[in-house]
Amino acid sequence: MSGFFSVDGGFYRFLCRFWDLVKLNFMWLLFSLPVITIGASTVAAYSVAMKMVDDEEGYVARSFVSAFKANFRQGTIMGLIFLVATYAIYLDYEINRVSEEGSIILIVIGIVSAFVYVTAMLYAFPLLARYENGIVETIQNSMEISRRYFGRTLMIVGMLIAEFVLFHFNTVLFCFGMVFGISFAIFTVAAFSKRIFQEIEKEPGAVR
Repeated sequence: MSGFFSVDGGFYRFLCRFWDLVKLNFMWLLFSLPVITIGASTVAAYSVAMKMVDDEEGYVARSFVSAFKANFRQGTIMGLIFLVATYAIYLDYEINRVSEEGSIILIVIGIVSAFVYVTAMLYAFPLLARYENGIVETIQNSMEISRRYFGRTLMIVGMLIAEFVLFHFNTVLFCFGMVFGISFAIFTVAAFSKRIFQEIEKEPGAVR
């Protein structure tokens, strides 16, 4: 049988990609359970997701475990930085929320912190998944890419927000979000990141 429903058709490819995202979502959740390993788990998920972008991932579970082991140390450190930064921004929000009059200074600090947080972290995990660099250099590169590709960065953030709203729209969509929401968000960032990385790698003098 040929056409849309054949093994080479769009529907079959859609089902395969959906199932890969479900498996990737499960692997990310499983390896993030100790919490302290969430960084290494995220790097591993990005490693698989960037291969999925061009249908290069092979076996999801095997590729994930391999990437998890290879990036455990740096991924764990990056994850701890991510958790501390997230909590700091949340704490600023909570202090301002419970304050009787609020604070313009806290609001400004929160907005600036959130902006720096996004630019520093958005590409950090994909960068760790693709290149061998130190933590500080990776964060600096993430901020530089965010500045240089500001339009695409805003698009990524917008899409992530839209996905979050979609998966919280009703109970059915929330259940879908539990099944593959995290991996879908990772795949979204990975798809944009890989294209940006490939553009940078083509530049004269670029280190691959």
